[in-house]
Amino acid sequence: MAIDILQLKALLPGRAIHWLQETESTMNEASLLARQQAPHGAIAGAERQTQGQGRMGRNWHSPDGEGLYVTFVLRPEVPSHDAPILTICLGLAVAESLARVADLRTDLRWPNDVLVHERKLAGILVKYEDGAFLAGIGINMEQRSFPDGLATPATSLAIEGRPGTSREALLAQIATLIDSQLRMLAAGGKDRIIEMFTLVSSYARGKQVEVEFPSSMERGITDGLNEDGYLWLRLPNGKRKLVVAGGVRPVANT
Repeated sequence: MAIDILQLKALLPGRAIHWLQETESTMNEASLLARQQAPHGAIAGAERQTQGQGRMGRNWHSPDGEGLYVTFVLRPEVPSHDAPILTICLGLAVAESLARVADLRTDLRWPNDVLVHERKLAGILVKYEDGAFLAGIGINMEQRSFPDGLATPATSLAIEGRPGTSREALLAQIATLIDSQLRMLAAGGKDRIIEMFTLVSSYARGKQVEVEFPSSMERGITDGLNEDGYLWLRLPNGKRKLVVAGGVRPVANT
């Protein structure tokens, strides 16, 4: 069933919402909105994406009406290089929204994955373009199967026993909590956001992982986040390496 735009607008009064039946990517739609000076908080969403965007050039599986596929245009008063902190804010907002609306506890894997039992339920992608942050969110909701060869095994709200969760209620809750996170960031700086992420993420500290860097694969133990929201990896030789970009995965059989 298509999202009820009237209900969504009633839940988010005054919010600019641009909703399509189909698009290549809501990121592309939000980019266009940003260039047209869309206000902070504007939402681009679609029932189906043909080329949904994930991190590291991956595609986000986006079947018609079975997930939540949205991108927010955000204009917080933070510098463009703060995309990592914005990604963490989005993750916290999505995780708390899933707890409130779907009564589902999730884990956050740095920098952008929302997991249930090590299976990916939602992903977040943040880019800075044309004076705005484009914050893309994909949440698997009604899917019962997924393509082969995914970098991380996937799950959905339906698989986790929450079929029929309201997309309108979930999106409205996410929008509200994003605003709350950004106010917290403006008032208290990055430290509070990093502290919150460390409290709720099993990956923030003490997790044995392997990290796919652009030119190498490293194993180590996660050792917290730095002041900008990047992940520290403690290597077997005791040295620490900062993970600025790369895929983080748990080491098998640990």
